[in-house]
Parts: sequence; C-alpha cells; structure tokens
Amino acid sequence: MSKRPLRKTIYSAILFAICLFATSLIVSKQQAQSALNSQVMGMHIMQTGELEQFRQVYKDEEWRYVTIPFTFADLQKKKEWQDFMDQAEKMRVIPILRLSTGFDQSINAWKIPTRKNIIDMADFLAKLDWHQDEKFIIVFNEVNHAAEWGGKVDPLLYGGILQFTSYWFHSEGCNFKILPAAMDLAANNSAITREAFGYLESLIQFHPDIFDSIDYWNSHSYPNPDFAASPKRIGQNSVRGFLYELTWLKNKTGKDFQVMITETGWASSYLTNYSLDDYYFYALNYIWSDKRVKAVTPFIMKGSPGPFASFSFFDAQGNPTVQLFSLQKAMKSYDALTF
Repeated sequence: MSKRPLRKTIYSAILFAICLFATSLIVSKQQAQSALNSQVMGMHIMQTGELEQFRQVYKDEEWRYVTIPFTFADLQKKKEWQDFMDQAEKMRVIPILRLSTGFDQSINAWKIPTRKNIIDMADFLAKLDWHQDEKFIIVFNEVNHAAEWGGKVDPLLYGGILQFTSYWFHSEGCNFKILPAAMDLAANNSAITREAFGYLESLIQFHPDIFDSIDYWNSHSYPNPDFAASPKRIGQNSVRGFLYELTWLKNKTGKDFQVMITETGWASSYLTNYSLDDYYFYALNYIWSDKRVKAVTPFIMKGSPGPFASFSFFDAQGNPTVQLFSLQKAMKSYDALTF
C-alpha cells in the first residue's frame, strides 16, 4: 500500500477530529449561554403587580426567575396571587416565594412564625395553580439578624421552624422545594447579629440533620464592603460569598447543593456608577456562570423612594436607572462575546 494515501487519510482524520472538537466547544459554550439566559438571571421584586415592568428589564422570551416576599397579609389575597401566578406563566417567569411574617413595631422586628402560621401559608400556597413543577419556597430571611427574627438571634428556634416548614410543605405533595433563610454574610458578632458561619455552626450543632430538610441553598452574596466592592474581590462578604457557603456545606454534610442567589447587586453612587457595566459583565462571565448557580435575582427592581433607592433598577417615577442600563449593557456584551 502506498504511504502517501495513508498519510493523507491520517491527516484528514486528524483535521476532522480537530474540527469536531472545536464545534463541540462552540456548541457547549452556546448551551451554557442559553442556560444562563433562560435559567439564571432574574430580579428581586416586592409586589405581585410588578411583572410588566420586570419584562422591561429582560425583553427576551426566555424563562426567568423573580424572588418575591409572601407575608401573613397575603393570606387574604387569593385572587391577587392566582392572578400573579397566571401572569407569571404567561410571561415565562418562575416565582421564588420568600416566606415572611409581619413587622412588630413594639420590638422593631419581624415576628417569629408559629406552626399554625406555617400550616396556613402551606395550605394557601398549595391551593394555587403555580403552572410549574418545582415550587420554590424560602423559609424567612437573614435570621442572623435579630430584627429579622423576633428581636433575637436564635438558631435553635429557627432550626426547628425550618425543619417543621420543610416537613409540612413537602407533605402537601405539590413538589415544593425548600430553601433556608439566606445569611447576611457581612454581619459581625454583636448583641443583635451573628457572624454567618458562626450562626450556621450553631444551627448544625442544635440540629445535626438540618440540611437534610432543604432542596437548594439560598445566598445573599453582596459586593461588600459598602455594597461597592469590585467583583474581583474575594472573601465571604464578597459577591463570591456563595462559594464559601457551598464549600462549608460540602465539608459539613458531604452534599453538593445548587444555589439561588436571591439578593445581590451594587449600590449606585458616584464611586460605583462608572464601573457598573464592567462589574455586571465580570460577574456574568466569571461568577454567576458557575454551574451550581440556578438563579440570580439582583435586589431590587423597584426600591425608590425609600432606603433601597440606590439599588433600584427603576426610580420613583418608573424611569430606568443606571442599574438597569448597566445590567442590560453587560448582558448584551456577554451575548456578543459568547456567540
């Protein structure tokens, strides 16, 4: 047999293999981008009537997440919440409901729920048509702050409530998926706060099987200090905070959790505004693209007027802010880079 045809055949095979590998890389990258668009980026909203404005943020037809509080007062609003679920399905929005209670002015803190409160909320939410298989429930908020938990930091009590909530919601047979309260990763040890990992250590000491009760992890990974740090910064109180939590969970439980980052984002100021485009772009590329991230809902779509105005994607008159322009520009640049 002539060596020349054999050599030519070998070269052709090698070239084909290289082209096939390159093509697979492109397809994989496109699939990863599609997953980011359709399954990850969303927004934290506060009211059921905000979905129309939500679609001004994301104008595509992809499925996206919204995190929204559900309070005791909402138990009297069945039609409003069913309308919200119907509209969410029509607009290709996946709700993540964060259970909340009611604010007690006498102690300047959110009330601690009773078991009856949990049962009432589970019964209400189980009767709604969510139009989706997995139904995501966050069991309260930043409980390493006394103001979020009846005026005291109490991992023993919270752990019991988390386990009961998980048990009761799972028993409804509606495929509820439970997430714990996110920690404030920047909190220190004081009379009214507990450092996040110290709180989690206490939680697992009081309830050794506590993390068997949850289906996904929940994180508030803000770019601290001052909600203004570069996304390149590392540390538990950085925008990468969820990575430290997932590592801790793996070491303590052996479990690999997917995570929903239900609060994150930069405070708008003269120091950060010039860099917001780059900050969001970097986070999309190198942080929120982590395969364990299931959802990212920056805080907050409409926080103006009020204490959260600097985080808001729309101002008090409903006009887009620098936050919105920066996020949209970063996503457009990311799409162009990926494709």
